[in-house]
Amino acid sequence: MRIAVLLKPVPDIVEQLEVAPDGRDLARDELTYRLNEFDDYALEEALRLKAAGAAEVVALALDSDEADSVLYTAIAKGADRAIKVTGAPEDARDPRAGALMFAAALRPLQADLVLAGVQAPDDLEGQTPPLVGAALGLPHASVVTGIELSGTSVTVTQEFSGGLVAKLQGDLPVVLGVQASREPPRYAAVSRVRAAMASGKLETVAVDVPLSAPRVELRRLYKPETTSHAEMLDGATNDAAAKLAGILRERGFGGR
Repeated sequence: MRIAVLLKPVPDIVEQLEVAPDGRDLARDELTYRLNEFDDYALEEALRLKAAGAAEVVALALDSDEADSVLYTAIAKGADRAIKVTGAPEDARDPRAGALMFAAALRPLQADLVLAGVQAPDDLEGQTPPLVGAALGLPHASVVTGIELSGTSVTVTQEFSGGLVAKLQGDLPVVLGVQASREPPRYAAVSRVRAAMASGKLETVAVDVPLSAPRVELRRLYKPETTSHAEMLDGATNDAAAKLAGILRERGFGGR
């Protein structure tokens, strides 16, 4: 069995984010990147399935200055192969374009299970897993918090709002958007990452897909405006509680 995991480096939101001079993107020259948190969950779930006897794990990332780092980290964590997908225009950050490129690279792999993070913080679209599934003609499920394999079938736990969950069962191959792994993602020591880099195990696959213009055009980014809506309640706990109750009553939330 082969499990493919789609990875994306994203800006580390711990850093101070600034809008670029043209107003249409972040100022990326000084940004620090890290593996998308949800992709890290997907990788962890793949590695746990591998440990349970699910065979090979292949990590893929679209070509970028930061792709090598996340792919070598995936190898350091236990992935068997790492593939950098090249052939994208420099500004192909649109999820639809990325999904077509991932799909082109995945076809010859013939993976039984394709995992990706449910979304990424730099776009919040959550479209990569379903678009990859559609491009490959495979069934898809997102917001997945648990995966169980049994022969050629898979059972997934899918989370809904309000704390509701569902159990879905289907035949492989499938594409899943992972929201959480059963355990926190494992840590990759710097020494293991350097060893992965020295191994030269990083593969490169060039794809040529027709990329149409993005359906959504980003015209301008704006920094959040500073406002003064928050009111801090000082004093002892009972005094603060009384003040809060008074404010709520003034705004129509008081009980009878």
